[in-house]
Amino acid sequence: MIKEAIIPLAGLGTRLLPFSKILPKELLPLGNKTILEHILDECLDAGIKKIFLVISKKKKIIKDYLYPDPYLINYLKKKKDNKSIRKLKNLERYKNKIKFIYQNSPKGLGDAVLEAKSAIKEKFFLLVLPDDIIIKENCSKKMINIHNKYLSSVIASKKVKNSEISRYGIIKYTKKINNNLIVKSLIEKPSSKNSPSNYAIIGRYILPTKIFSSLQNTKKGSLGEVQITDAMNHLIYNDNKFLAHIFSGTYLDCGTINGYNNSLKKILI
Repeated sequence: MIKEAIIPLAGLGTRLLPFSKILPKELLPLGNKTILEHILDECLDAGIKKIFLVISKKKKIIKDYLYPDPYLINYLKKKKDNKSIRKLKNLERYKNKIKFIYQNSPKGLGDAVLEAKSAIKEKFFLLVLPDDIIIKENCSKKMINIHNKYLSSVIASKKVKNSEISRYGIIKYTKKINNNLIVKSLIEKPSSKNSPSNYAIIGRYILPTKIFSSLQNTKKGSLGEVQITDAMNHLIYNDNKFLAHIFSGTYLDCGTINGYNNSLKKILI
């Protein structure tokens, strides 16, 4: 069973500037809760018991948001504002599930995952990216079920248009079994002309702890970042089984201004 999850939150969120200059994008509202709460609730509903949030010192406000504020609670009690108190108390559902880990310079997703290496105790863990919200299906829960059935690593995937291919990591696969692809390799942001398929990687992964050694041996890219796609390819080439699950939920892209605005419209319908 998958009981541990990593959620990387240390990125600068430059695609959402200027809004993300002060307020982390993960704390932007999406309906009646924040983007981060959507991710946390998905993890809890999937049976995750420990959630490691990788943040930077610049994003300490995330910790402040999730942790109790006794001064504010006492103020609201004096005003007898029970409705507001209930809203704050609702955040306590995460209290015993989360732990914060620091990544103090943005060195890429792979480096963020490496920061959590000592925290992960099980053989496999869930990795969830906060830019990608999936509603109307608990994608993480479905992926855990697939992992339990096939004892493999699992990546979330969706079919994208040719015009969108260059925005995503793309899956090269050998065979399709129901809604799952047997992964042969992963190609980071190819052109539509050179792409092996239209199936894109979306921010949900079930990965083995072997990924940590693979990440440590992965060369940094041109921006000095460690790319997790390279580390996953290394595992695939060394006969580690990866499946890509084509999820049936509704995908919300919260990583850009246009994506966030469109996501707000969809979630409020």
